[in-house]
Amino acid sequence: MLFSQHTRLVHVDSPLGPEVLQLQRLEGREELGRLFSHELELVSSNPALPLDALLGKPMSLALELPGGSRRYFHGIVARCSQGAGAGQFASYQVTLRPWLWLLTRTSDCRIFQNQKVPDIIKQVFRDLGFSDFEDALSRSYREWEYCVQYRETSFDFVSRLMEQEGIYYWFRHEKKRHILVLSDAYGAHHSPAGYTSVPYYPPSLGHRERDHFFDWHMAREVQPGSLSLNDYDFQRPGTRLEVRSNVGRAHAAADYPLYDYPGEYVQSQDGEHYARTRIEAIQTQYERVRLRGCARGIGAGHLFHLSNYPRLDQNREYLVVGAEYRVVQELYETGNGGGGAQFESELDCIDAGQAFRPLPSTPVPVVRGPQTAVVVGPKGEEIWTDQYGRVKVHFHWDRHDQSNENSSCWMRVSQAWAGKNWGSIQIPRIGQEVIVSFLEGDPDRPIITGRVYNAEQTVPYELPANATQSGTKSRSSKGGTPANFNEIRMEDKKGAEQLFIHAERNQDIEVENDESHWVGHDRTKTIDHDETVHVKHDRTETVDNNETITVHANRSKTVDRNETVRIGMNKTETILMASLQNVGMGRMENVGLGYSLNVGMMMNTVVGLNQSTQVMKKKTLSVGDSYEVSVGGSDDGSKITLDGQSITLGSQRIELTADREILLRCGQSTIRLTPGEIEILSPNVDINC
Repeated sequence: MLFSQHTRLVHVDSPLGPEVLQLQRLEGREELGRLFSHELELVSSNPALPLDALLGKPMSLALELPGGSRRYFHGIVARCSQGAGAGQFASYQVTLRPWLWLLTRTSDCRIFQNQKVPDIIKQVFRDLGFSDFEDALSRSYREWEYCVQYRETSFDFVSRLMEQEGIYYWFRHEKKRHILVLSDAYGAHHSPAGYTSVPYYPPSLGHRERDHFFDWHMAREVQPGSLSLNDYDFQRPGTRLEVRSNVGRAHAAADYPLYDYPGEYVQSQDGEHYARTRIEAIQTQYERVRLRGCARGIGAGHLFHLSNYPRLDQNREYLVVGAEYRVVQELYETGNGGGGAQFESELDCIDAGQAFRPLPSTPVPVVRGPQTAVVVGPKGEEIWTDQYGRVKVHFHWDRHDQSNENSSCWMRVSQAWAGKNWGSIQIPRIGQEVIVSFLEGDPDRPIITGRVYNAEQTVPYELPANATQSGTKSRSSKGGTPANFNEIRMEDKKGAEQLFIHAERNQDIEVENDESHWVGHDRTKTIDHDETVHVKHDRTETVDNNETITVHANRSKTVDRNETVRIGMNKTETILMASLQNVGMGRMENVGLGYSLNVGMMMNTVVGLNQSTQVMKKKTLSVGDSYEVSVGGSDDGSKITLDGQSITLGSQRIELTADREILLRCGQSTIRLTPGEIEILSPNVDINC
């Protein structure tokens, strides 16, 4: 055949067909935890192959092994080009990369919550349509409450997560696919068939008929001997979270420590895992063995035992952590398909007793400054918080969530004052726009540091007309309208200064010691319903001018002991109807000058026992119509004593009535009237008719 791969060392299987392209040269590189890259130089008898028919499509190479088996190199055509031809053949260049490389071509901003890192990684793979992966992880991993892919490619996102958790990957190649294997221990690795033990032969012996190594190089380098991490958990602020992991080496200067903060953990066991992972990644650089040879069946991720090396302690088991391949096949101008080929590999190995971890090399995204977000919560709620006053938000860049209580983790809110059961607190409400900062710039560690208004969440006072007003205005919840609020407002306009306080319902003020009020001018107080004042000790009220009290209905006043009322001048009391005064014991009235009592109609005075009236000088009793004095019967009798120069009784008719006796006495003369007789006694009696 003019153009055939039948006798070639490496066969090309491309989307264009089995005999369209042939390999002329291969240079490849693969590592644990890194993307492989194979650069192919291909030839074809067709000088006008459509490159788009290759680009993004799978392609595989089949390398012939001793015994008739094959080793495959499978990948995605990431790049292809065409150069100047070589004789009668056209020249093409192809770069093969793993399907994972396609994740470098997509980026996102996305939040993952309450998931373990392996689950996050597999979800990213599946969401992008990839299923050729295998979980060979041996340990359990913590659940991340909050993990953010932020302005980074999906490849960088999964890579940095794997590096942090101590997970790495490698690829197992088949004819039609390559499988990504997630690994964290040697249990995920094996020796390929026929390569459990690979011998070393010096170049001079020329054992080219058998796969072997012909060059060996070992290097050791001083590395830090320990690593300490620390972090802080606000839910356990007094808990010490510092952890340390050590790796002992026998050489000098092997115990220098590393320290880092924050370790991105809140549980000590997680911190211990991260510290151990990081020091193990560093210690993978302590010793490296590089072997060069023609062992065609061994690649990155394989185990093998070196044999026949002169230094006996080096005949041990190794893990291949990196490999470089070079294949050269002669270009044929003839049509018989014969010709020579060369294969050479250089393996980067570590001792099987040394744990492998990838060195962190993926940049961690940093949020360079604060962002704003909108507070969210369940449908029908207006405030959504937890016992720490935290809230949840929807970031403007998040296109995956539904703007509800599942949009983010709980975020702490900065307050003006925060103490132990004291301070200030204002819970951001659903719909409000808040300012979110990030501790250490880490998108996984948000904290709310402020709030801002926008065109929907507007300011409480009309601006700029009320630019001199400041204060705090709330909104009743649930179901409050603009008319339902509490408010403290200050007006600083010159000449119209005001402090305004509005309580939508109740206002309670507690003063544990003294309280004083000073009002420079008038004070008006209106109470639409009842008022109760309870003074537990004394009360003094002073009115320097007039006082007016108006009670539109009834008034009741109770004094449990004494009451003293002092009026400096006059007192006027007007009672439009009746007045009733009950005095339990005695009553005394002292009037310094005159006393006038004016009753418009009737007046009735009732004295239960005795009554005594004393007039120190004159007393005038004027009765406009009739006057009657009635004294009830008593064995003691009744007495009226009138002392003075004269007593005048003036009337058309005067009647004195007594059941037993009437006695009139003047000096030595008396007139006695009894029911049976009239007796007149006097030194001289004149009767004029």
